[in-house]
Amino acid sequence: MNGLRDHLQGGCTTVCQCWRVERRDGVAMGFTDHDVALVVDGFSYEPQSGFAQSEARLSLGMGIDKLDIEGALSSAQLAEDDIAAGLFDGARVTTLLVNWQNPAQVETIRTAVIGKIVRADGRFIAELESVMASLDRPNGRFLRRVCDAELGDGRCKVDLDAGGFKGAGTVLARDAANAVRVSGLDGFANRWFALGHVTWTGGALNGRVYPVLDHRIATHGVLLVLPPEMRLPEVGDNFSIVAGCDRLFATCKAKFGNAENFRGFPHLPGNDAAYGYVTDGGVFDGGALVP
Repeated sequence: MNGLRDHLQGGCTTVCQCWRVERRDGVAMGFTDHDVALVVDGFSYEPQSGFAQSEARLSLGMGIDKLDIEGALSSAQLAEDDIAAGLFDGARVTTLLVNWQNPAQVETIRTAVIGKIVRADGRFIAELESVMASLDRPNGRFLRRVCDAELGDGRCKVDLDAGGFKGAGTVLARDAANAVRVSGLDGFANRWFALGHVTWTGGALNGRVYPVLDHRIATHGVLLVLPPEMRLPEVGDNFSIVAGCDRLFATCKAKFGNAENFRGFPHLPGNDAAYGYVTDGGVFDGGALVP
């Protein structure tokens, strides 16, 4: 333990905790509950970040352990917009015990991933789940009528660079609490980009990816409706956008011409079939339920 064990057995200890947060997009940041910055193994940990940890538990066997870390959104590295955008979801958090007088004396005491995050009044509480939590999640495919592939991935196989599935434009105005009026999308059909995603390529949100709740052609221009918890872009910000898919077979066939790669089960009987009954004029020839 690089001398840390001997230090802990002494009459007076000078230890603190450090947290290294590694997001799924590759961004890494460090925080400590000490009052000065620390460099541990060449990585910098920001002081006085307001982090506090709940009681921790480490169980034997396959039990799933959880603890909370709480902090104020006072660090320049912690932005409420980033948390709302999901950039910290699933991030890996390594907790270190460090002798702040001799940072070479360090030991990893826990590795976890961020689960649920609650934000309120400029503070956040992040639930840290042990690595055993991944074994408690359902894996494999579900038999559902809708497609379970992501548009454009290796299972879907739609070429998003062809067929007019992408667009670009500029924000002209904020139209409502969670909508913006944009240019550059006049040649696309109404709701073409609904349920798609937009990537901001300029301004303070540069690089952020937002889901698109709706795409409307209104009398005063083209509107993009965004999630209400997201920070709206500024007028003049540029963006690129990808068409949306509601994961239905009819959409896959008509909009994307990709019926042969549909990854759902559109003919799967549901409650309507289970509770249905024979009616006059019905067709019961064993043919396809979905054309």
